[in-house]
Amino acid sequence: MKSVIRSPYSKYFAAVIAATALAWGTAAQAHCDTLDGPVVGQAQKALESGNVNLVLGWVRKQDEQEIRQAFERAVAVRKHGGNAKALADQSFFETLVRVHRAGEGAPYTGLKPAGEIEPAVAAADKSIASGQLKPVAGMIFSRTEQGLHEKFDRVQATGKYNPDDVAAARAHVNAYVEYVHYVEGLHAAAAKGHGHEGADAHAAQAAGAQGGHQH
Repeated sequence: MKSVIRSPYSKYFAAVIAATALAWGTAAQAHCDTLDGPVVGQAQKALESGNVNLVLGWVRKQDEQEIRQAFERAVAVRKHGGNAKALADQSFFETLVRVHRAGEGAPYTGLKPAGEIEPAVAAADKSIASGQLKPVAGMIFSRTEQGLHEKFDRVQATGKYNPDDVAAARAHVNAYVEYVHYVEGLHAAAAKGHGHEGADAHAAQAAGAQGGHQH
């Protein structure tokens, strides 16, 4: 029988999911290098309006001058229209995204085509634009609850085995480790998201566990 998360815990799990979305935000950095991502979108607005301030929020203060210079070059070249304008825009997009990602400690491997944004990231952007958190929260909660069910049920299913069946024992241990690491990761993310003391240590421990730690 499939396990069920009872309602008394719903608020707790909802808090965990919300915190997890914040703590795992770095995983969504990749959508900033797509042509339909928020960085390029803001860059287009800046170029069309001639206001570089519209993109400076995406870079660190120490990188501001580089972006200002790149913007001035792009604006000057755009005046020639046609291919020159398209090339100037592309060059500015690439510079802005590269500098933005460097500020986050993320690698830059070039601009990605439109449409390559992960569904979860697209949903997060949509929630901001609409001012409605409920749809994205429901999506995240549903996926995480599904993960908990799958891992927990696997532990239960593999728990009854002949002690002399080493292969079965290993299957149970693997299921146990996956389940505990999943719960541990959620808990660490929740602690970090809520600013609990020692959260960074918990998150680091969880990260280490995902990287091959064994119980």
